[in-house]
Amino acid sequence: MLNKDYRQRFFIEHSPVRGDVVQLSDSFSTVVGQKDYPPAIKALLGEMLVSASLLIGTLKIDGKLSIQLQSSETNSPLRFAMAECDHSLGQGFGAVRALASFDNSDDKQAFWQSRPTSDDAFGAIKTGVLFISIHPNFGESYQSIVERISDNLGECLAHYQKQSAQIPTIIKLATDETTAGGLLVQLLPRSDTDKENDPDLWDRLSMLTGTLKADELTELPADEILYRLYHEEDVVLPESVPLSFACTCSSEKSQGAILQLGYDEALEVVDAHGGTLVLDCGFCGRQYRFDKNSIKRLFG
Repeated sequence: MLNKDYRQRFFIEHSPVRGDVVQLSDSFSTVVGQKDYPPAIKALLGEMLVSASLLIGTLKIDGKLSIQLQSSETNSPLRFAMAECDHSLGQGFGAVRALASFDNSDDKQAFWQSRPTSDDAFGAIKTGVLFISIHPNFGESYQSIVERISDNLGECLAHYQKQSAQIPTIIKLATDETTAGGLLVQLLPRSDTDKENDPDLWDRLSMLTGTLKADELTELPADEILYRLYHEEDVVLPESVPLSFACTCSSEKSQGAILQLGYDEALEVVDAHGGTLVLDCGFCGRQYRFDKNSIKRLFG
């Protein structure tokens, strides 16, 4: 595994078991380096990035999958968090990005300092919604609500897979200071013959997967993780898919946002900001600047 950021699919030969391992290092560092995120939000964004990259591998689509957590409370310490993986086949890699909005005012500092884990950040949104959005490049987009059965993102997403697709699923997630990692294992529909030949297959794999430690997910390469877990099974590893941070912001999109303001209001905003309107991309930090002349040319 020369690439630090990748998704490694695996199969267990002669069984209906499939899965993926995802590890993100460079892209994770890029995402959490955009803002002064508390450790808990960094960990949550890492898990959400990994989860989006794992779940898109379960779909036969060419397009994007995003996971979003949205608060419905105005005073919530965490307002929203989202992560997206775009696996367009023509790219040859998966593009990931993520963003969160949080309250870092003085009265919330103690909250974030005393709650360092991803579960803490997830649980900071007491009322709100967790949902998955799928946007195929061809066909209709759709959105699904994910039941929050706990403050653990992996448990919620595994429960969603079992309830919505009727596919038993295990999802393990972990982050450290430099890397986010995850493992997804699924039992696809079995024939009667499969059940007779190996009746305790899923129970056995569930027990083995439960021995996986967080530091193994972030420190070991996928092939070693899978060997440690399933060395008595016939595991098949296709070629891995590289993952990379990528942002979809552009000057054209910024111009479109200004056009939605309208000519008069756009000029008022420019005046209120000292003659220059600056639009920041929260994903990559890039800035798009517009003065009065560029606004006038834009509305032409």
